[in-house]
Amino acid sequence: MVNGDRDVQDRLASLQALTDTALTQLDVEDLLAELLTRVRDILDADTAAVLLLEGSSHLVARAASGIEEEVRQGVRIPLGAGFAGRIAATGSPVVLNRVDATTVSNPILWEKGIRVMLGVPLLIGAQTVGVLHVGRLDDRPFIDDDIDLLQIVADRVASSIQARSLVIERAAAALLERSLLPLRLPQCRGLQLAARYVPAEGLMVGGDWYDVFTAPSGDLWIVVGDVVGHGLAAAVVMGRIRSALRAYTLLDLPPEEVLRLVDRKVCHFEIDSFATVACAVSTPPFDTVRVALAGHPPPVVATPGQPTVLASVEVDPPLGVGSPARRSGASIGLEPGTVVAFYTDGLIERRHEPIDVGFQRLCAATAAGPADVVARDIMRRLVGEAVPDDDIALVVLRRDDSGHD
Repeated sequence: MVNGDRDVQDRLASLQALTDTALTQLDVEDLLAELLTRVRDILDADTAAVLLLEGSSHLVARAASGIEEEVRQGVRIPLGAGFAGRIAATGSPVVLNRVDATTVSNPILWEKGIRVMLGVPLLIGAQTVGVLHVGRLDDRPFIDDDIDLLQIVADRVASSIQARSLVIERAAAALLERSLLPLRLPQCRGLQLAARYVPAEGLMVGGDWYDVFTAPSGDLWIVVGDVVGHGLAAAVVMGRIRSALRAYTLLDLPPEEVLRLVDRKVCHFEIDSFATVACAVSTPPFDTVRVALAGHPPPVVATPGQPTVLASVEVDPPLGVGSPARRSGASIGLEPGTVVAFYTDGLIERRHEPIDVGFQRLCAATAAGPADVVARDIMRRLVGEAVPDDDIALVVLRRDDSGHD
């Protein structure tokens, strides 16, 4: 192995100890910078760099030691091109004993005077997520033991990146998701509103959200949605859909037309993203509410003196699958005391149970009454002491018995 007087196993143990400590303290860039310093020491190299795969077509320099210009200049290497691109494309180590324009696509490397290089893929399972490479300014070649050692280091670097990135992504997604929920519910004369939001326990942040707001016209809008997927990506799409939906409500369009326009936006700008949405609007004096559904379960309606039922609203395709020429909507009468509850499927779905059972359970738990009491009773009866394995969003609308505050 490199420099026989060194105990490489002790150095690997030192690297592992640094990794374990850094995971709880450093962001990804600082973590990589610390690891690359140790990589250079272990391999007796003059330079080290990590490039991570961005999308499916390019490697991007994320950290470097001895060749910091790679990061500062935003070096991007096409997959399959040159030294690093070939490593990422094949998932195999590459040793270079000549560094020039014929072997390396990044001129910084030969301009820096690097004479020999060794690179290995960063692997998470069978998936290549990037490249770790080292270089020397003299002609000492890298040998087979160096390849084995660098691959061990690369595996630890990859797992460190994955672990720390997951922590950061969860924190960012949770913060973003919470920031998209309304801080307070609007006050509308003649209406009561209540809401609940419960994230799944122990899982990556999901894409459920609710929004309740008034337009300049005085109309009250209620939106409950669920983006397919989890994590930061789902939370970002959720935020974009929420913003687009709010913008389109300013056009004073019915909810079915708002959903049609949002669907066009999702299909064009959020490719391969899908979401179910219940969108509703009520206009003063709030004696009706118009509802449109994009792949979302229907609201439940409880009217005094009548059985609680699911609203009779046609369910159109989810957002992201391609907008039909027309979307449908339906109006629900709000007699004094009527309650309408909107929710995401985490409230009613249970594994190994038909969805109709969940609908029946929801109807049985919903009765006409004060909005906050209704929301409390629904959560008590449908969640109880269970550990939620999916996010739950719930919005309850009630028209006051007297029709005013």
